[in-house]
Amino acid sequence: MSQVKTVVRDSASVVSAIESRFSCRAFSHDKLVARQQVDEILRIASCAASSTNTQPWKVYVLQGDRRDALVAKVCAAHDATHADPSLAAEYGEVDGYYPAEWVSPYIDRRRHNGWTLYGLLGIGKGEKDKMHAQAQRNYRFFDAPVGLMFTIDRVMGRGSLIDYGMFLQTVMLAARTLGLHTCPQAAWNNYAKIVMPFIGAGSDEMLVCGMSLGYADESAPVNTYKTPRETVESFTRWV
Repeated sequence: MSQVKTVVRDSASVVSAIESRFSCRAFSHDKLVARQQVDEILRIASCAASSTNTQPWKVYVLQGDRRDALVAKVCAAHDATHADPSLAAEYGEVDGYYPAEWVSPYIDRRRHNGWTLYGLLGIGKGEKDKMHAQAQRNYRFFDAPVGLMFTIDRVMGRGSLIDYGMFLQTVMLAARTLGLHTCPQAAWNNYAKIVMPFIGAGSDEMLVCGMSLGYADESAPVNTYKTPRETVESFTRWV
């Protein structure tokens, strides 16, 4: 059957994959993910839309000893910057991921998200050591057995990052079809100068983000958090 005539009849499964996706922050480290599963996820994701079919994504997969070695390097750097914040510039790239100045309603949503997660984790306001330890969970892939790094050629424009967003979403949804969960992580950009040479990326590439991939730890309280969503009416205008 041609792609034009194909009808998605099991729409409930599509909706389930979308609605069940969340940023998983605790994985079962000893429940491994097969290479064939990762390959299948990326094969499906390769069907994502991109302007003029440019397909600007590049993916690096880490597992086993290589994953653990990167975790050790970045966690050591993270501890060093915690002790001396002036070291941060040595490890990361200025990428403008977040706005220079936060405004409402975005800062309100961000704060609500942060404090809700901290509440589930038993972290109180001002407990900086606990906050540091939780932030470092990013650099341990939240115990997921597979880490993904996504890069893009530096010559590509802003539009290609829009394409990349569609690809990343498709990766996360494809993972759900195999019973796996993910967590997309911009935090790895803080240590891009460690990550990029470690994974063998060229100087013509820029780190977009990392992602944790694995089976969710169903007993972890942090995984019970479901982010609130705005109503369709609040962000939609019929003209």
